[in-house]
Amino acid sequence: MSTQDFRLTYHACRAALVKRLAEPAPGRIQLLAGPRQVGKTTLLLEIAEQAGRQAVYAAADAPEAALPGFWERLLARAEDTAVAHGRAVLLLDEAHLLHDWAGHLKGAWDSFRRRKTPIHIVATGSSALHLAVGSRESLAGRFERLTLTHWSARSLAQAFHLQPDTAADLVVRMGSYPGAFPLHKDVARWSAYVRDAILEPAIGRDILVLAAVRRPALLRQVFGVAASSPAQIVSLQKIQGHLQDAGAIETVASYLALLEEAFLVAPLPKYSTRAARRRAAPPKLVTLNNALIAVMVPQGIADGTFDPARFGALVENACLAHAWNSGQVVSYWREEPLEVDGILEGSWGKWAIEVKTGKFQTSDLTGLLEFARRHPGFQPLVICGANGRATAERADVPAVTWQQFLLDGPPSTTRRA
Repeated sequence: MSTQDFRLTYHACRAALVKRLAEPAPGRIQLLAGPRQVGKTTLLLEIAEQAGRQAVYAAADAPEAALPGFWERLLARAEDTAVAHGRAVLLLDEAHLLHDWAGHLKGAWDSFRRRKTPIHIVATGSSALHLAVGSRESLAGRFERLTLTHWSARSLAQAFHLQPDTAADLVVRMGSYPGAFPLHKDVARWSAYVRDAILEPAIGRDILVLAAVRRPALLRQVFGVAASSPAQIVSLQKIQGHLQDAGAIETVASYLALLEEAFLVAPLPKYSTRAARRRAAPPKLVTLNNALIAVMVPQGIADGTFDPARFGALVENACLAHAWNSGQVVSYWREEPLEVDGILEGSWGKWAIEVKTGKFQTSDLTGLLEFARRHPGFQPLVICGANGRATAERADVPAVTWQQFLLDGPPSTTRRA
């Protein structure tokens, strides 16, 4: 992950933006990327309310954005606001929908810097692809990028006043989209909302408008295979074999990369100190919000009582997704017949994790212990149900419940909003 690209929860992202906007203006352009329906617009409106009369808010998907002279009128409003109130904060929502948005922002920022006009700029976009391409080409040295990621169980608990363990259970069974939460007791409405307001726009618009997607039906099928294989290691050849519209292996790999950029699926690589072995190994498919799994598979929302195996797979998927969404570098390890569910590197430290939701024996931790022996820089951790902690302790391995991990990450990390 680039030092200019930080994946943050809602509350942490808001705090980072508030701090940066308190710096002398004009500072660097703040580009806020992230998946659909995680609160980017809400965040901008909160910033606007806090800034009061210094705020200038505009939405690129509003009708007036399509009229000639939109940019000129917007910049004039920002400059008039800065003159009247000493500074201004220009907030542009869904910036990537505008033609040559990066070029226009570059021109505005260069003008503000040259004339020392005290205006901060914040721009958002649902697709990391659009923001990344535009920012690299036109805004080099002029921007910082933040990623407002999928909500954690802790954020969900705080925002909706839930018991922490209840929030963790919801993250596993129904995901963590805040806009969908008020509908979670009406499964039919909830499912329709996730499909129509989140999944379909993400695949049907955010990705498919890119020239790189030449076979949209194949892209949808690749996503379908991934969503039906939570936390499973699946070779590209096997994925190709599941597709009705068979495509080249290279195309399947490129579409998995697009799905990751769109915050939908992360194809985790195998952990290895040899780059060639990492590239040759099949990916482990992790859907980045469990809501997407629930609306894509025929079984629907998982039930830990009636289908413990499937529920366990969803717990593992949610834990690995939580690590990825929190900005960790996530991989897996496998040396037949041994395997470790997740290898984490980043701000949390270096961890090797094994997820066990049902009963297990100390012998089931052989792969975890062998990896820790070969790689002493990594700390082993068992993520399990409350009844499994004693088994982990007998193997002298630290353990946390899966609920606690989804709330706060590994035990050495501090609680994050």
